[in-house]
Amino acid sequence: VQLQASGGGLVQPGGSLRLACTASGFSLDYGVMGWFRQGPGKAREGVSCISRRLGSTYYADSVKGRFTISANNTENVVYLQMNNLKPEDTAIYYCAAEPTVEPQTLCLGAPRFGSWGQGTQVTVSS
Repeated sequence: VQLQASGGGLVQPGGSLRLACTASGFSLDYGVMGWFRQGPGKAREGVSCISRRLGSTYYADSVKGRFTISANNTENVVYLQMNNLKPEDTAIYYCAAEPTVEPQTLCLGAPRFGSWGQGTQVTVSS
């Protein structure tokens, strides 16, 4: 399984970014994909995860109402639209995947697959 995360950058507080994760060797028809992040001096946390098969999502409390996760209908690509970004959203964002059913199982657990060696940096600063 290979996961490729992209779309990070530098943005001012209140700005927006859209991340994309492309999977190969993994199908959203049989599992869940999502996003984790690790900020400076912080533990890694599950941000948002999605089950395309169930049409269900999970969001961490810290991003509810600001971030929206979505999945391509035919390809194994997951997006994270991040609006109203805050300095505390600054982190390296990683893509993850798990052959499970519920999105929260991925976001609250230890993913079997992740782009840990290749994340995308999001920096929110004025």
